[in-house]
Amino acid sequence: MIHISDPIELKKQMRPLGSIGFVPTMGALHDGHFSLIKKSLQENEKTIVSIFLNATQFNNKEDLEKYPTSFKDDVKKLEELKVDYLFAPEFIDMYPDNYRYRVSEDKFSKTLCGSSRAGHFDGVLTVVLKLFNLVQPSKAYFGEKDYQQLSLIQDMAKAFFLDVEIVPCPIVRTKEGLALSSRNKRLSNKGLLKAQRFAEILQQSRELTEAQEKLQEEGIKIDYLKEIGSRRFAAVEIENIRLIDNVEK
Repeated sequence: MIHISDPIELKKQMRPLGSIGFVPTMGALHDGHFSLIKKSLQENEKTIVSIFLNATQFNNKEDLEKYPTSFKDDVKKLEELKVDYLFAPEFIDMYPDNYRYRVSEDKFSKTLCGSSRAGHFDGVLTVVLKLFNLVQPSKAYFGEKDYQQLSLIQDMAKAFFLDVEIVPCPIVRTKEGLALSSRNKRLSNKGLLKAQRFAEILQQSRELTEAQEKLQEEGIKIDYLKEIGSRRFAAVEIENIRLIDNVEK
């Protein structure tokens, strides 16, 4: 696996390649990430994974500082999967302008996660656009757990005429039904059980009012619980850790 940290070197390396599959991550890799990577490896001549803990999408400094990291283990797992390239830049590499220039969306990004995380999706869309410009992927893979993020990235690609196919990938869950997330690693055993209960309530409740009542009975703090179209979205806080999930109604 070729490990690159410099954006200019990355662009040089990408130019002569054929079809490129791209999986952007913030590290602390788990089976959800690996499902995206395996799909990319199957569908493309080359696969590149990025690991970049993107500070601009965190509106809470403490949340950023406590976000789990496991870089050495991540590299080892990517090598075992036979990923072709790893791009792991530093903040100054990705933001030589110190984030003076950014991408904003003024409608859907203000709802759900965006309603309580000011600037979150500006950071997400900005870094993804930068990564797309550097990697020039044929396909980019995103999990449906972050469904709002996925939708916004799909729309951004259309709005800016980006020559990349955004590939949605199903949520990977534990046998108990909990959506895999790097943040799960921060939960205690008790918190993990409560998170599993959150997933169960979200999936099994027939009505939003029923889900809300059951979550409150469990002592789970609700950020939002909404239905948009055919999908039910929720964000909760367990042990001061923010978890999101969504399911088909």
